[in-house]
Amino acid sequence: MLPSTPRTGVVLAVGAMLSVQLGMAVSVSLANQIGPTGVAWLRLAWAGVLLLVLVRPRPSAFRRPALLACLVLGVATAGMTILFMVAATRLPLGTASALEFLGPLTVAIVRGRSGTRLWPVLAAAGVVLLTQPWQGGTDLIGIGCALAAAVCWGAYIVLTQRVGDEVSGLRGLAVSMPVAGLVATAVHGPAVVSHVTWPLVLAGLGLAVLVPVVPFSMEMLALRRLTASAFGTLMSLEPAIALALGLIVLHQVPNVAAVAGVAFVVAAGIGAERTGAREPVAVS
Repeated sequence: MLPSTPRTGVVLAVGAMLSVQLGMAVSVSLANQIGPTGVAWLRLAWAGVLLLVLVRPRPSAFRRPALLACLVLGVATAGMTILFMVAATRLPLGTASALEFLGPLTVAIVRGRSGTRLWPVLAAAGVVLLTQPWQGGTDLIGIGCALAAAVCWGAYIVLTQRVGDEVSGLRGLAVSMPVAGLVATAVHGPAVVSHVTWPLVLAGLGLAVLVPVVPFSMEMLALRRLTASAFGTLMSLEPAIALALGLIVLHQVPNVAAVAGVAFVVAAGIGAERTGAREPVAVS
């Protein structure tokens, strides 16, 4: 078992963010074929199947509050995935990620310990510089979806930490992810089934591993080693990672303000690493 240290939590969280943003960048071309919600459905459906097969959770072994938290987490996960996928196809990847980050930033501000509130302030400044709202002309639907995804992400952080504290290993994720897959299927599955081909099915399987199976598993482990405040602040690195991958994969060149935003969020991430250790939590 990995030791419960801030550094371990940071490594897990950064690895999760890299996986998420790489998956989002790769998803753009696939979204052109079956739409953003179709891509989200493929990813979540495959992820639910994979985790059920690999982990084989027994819901009867869960305490009722933990099982309920898993179910609600699944709904939040579906909302976060679908809404952000729509936003990322309408906005630059860095901008969509920065707006979605307002969810964990709010968690960090509300639940931060005394003496750690400087990091959310630095992260907020970075988000403003990365988003650059003064430029105008931004897609309002994209902004709305990104902000709604932010609400789901904030709920996801709180619920994931609660599930991780109640349930050992990945059993909680193996319950919540199939729920997310069912929600996504109800929302968009029937509309896209006729357009699905075997190459798309295989591509969806690969994306499900890249995002959400690998990153969500890493996040659940990270949240058992970091406070919700520290984890939420550390997620401020995600707009910077999205900006970098947008440059590398999608050829989106950042301006001076975006580079300054990267500096702010990196500083906030360093602060989160130094102040984010959790006390050991007993799990069932």
